Amino acid sequence: MTRLSVNINKIATLRNARGANNPNVVQAAIDCERFGAQGITVHPRPDERHIRYVDVIALKAVVTTEFNIEGYPDERYLSLVKQVRPQQATLVPDAPDAITSNSGWDTIRHAGLLRDLIALLHESGARVSIFVDPIPAMVEGAARIGADRVELYTEPYASAFHHDRDKAIQAYVEAAQVARQVGLGLNAGHDLDLHNLAFLKQSIPWLDEVSIGHALICDALYLGLENTIQLYLRQLQQAAS
Repeated sequence: MTRLSVNINKIATLRNARGANNPNVVQAAIDCERFGAQGITVHPRPDERHIRYVDVIALKAVVTTEFNIEGYPDERYLSLVKQVRPQQATLVPDAPDAITSNSGWDTIRHAGLLRDLIALLHESGARVSIFVDPIPAMVEGAARIGADRVELYTEPYASAFHHDRDKAIQAYVEAAQVARQVGLGLNAGHDLDLHNLAFLKQSIPWLDEVSIGHALICDALYLGLENTIQLYLRQLQQAAS
């Protein structure tokens, strides 16, 4: 079964636009789980333009599924993971001013840094996932430095999907096969939606988890949050049958 982790950053973006607490991020996480989400993902950034660090601490008290904290491993992120002790920590190589994630780690060039970070995060009890491009060498590098999983950066797949989905998925299948061969768990995320999710799952049946935020929240504006989560779950379930 591929688990659906809902990224609630965009809910926090909407809240922050008015400076109060509407919508309530903590309640939204509770409701996402009640509606069927199998995990909650957050990606706090240094400028706190969406999820705030205090949100992450508050969410730890209510999330009953799997809590996944993404982020660039600066001192504040590492301290947060140590304090909150999430089930999963996902390391992304974003610059502090990045609008959104736009590339994966070079697990060969940064092997020493990442190896030390993974060991440190393991001390907090977290499973560690490394955000990577669909390149076999980067997947193999993640295995050598002690990662538990890799998360494949799927924006290129999503961008090319409507032009030639078979070509778009090819690199991801190859990277996923390598992950399975070297014993890594497999996540995927970025620009996945109701159009391209099922084909990803069909092509990579052993996918452990997808993290979806922007598209899911956009769909929820028209379809409602509960219905939208169920539609995403249905894409994963039907693709597996």
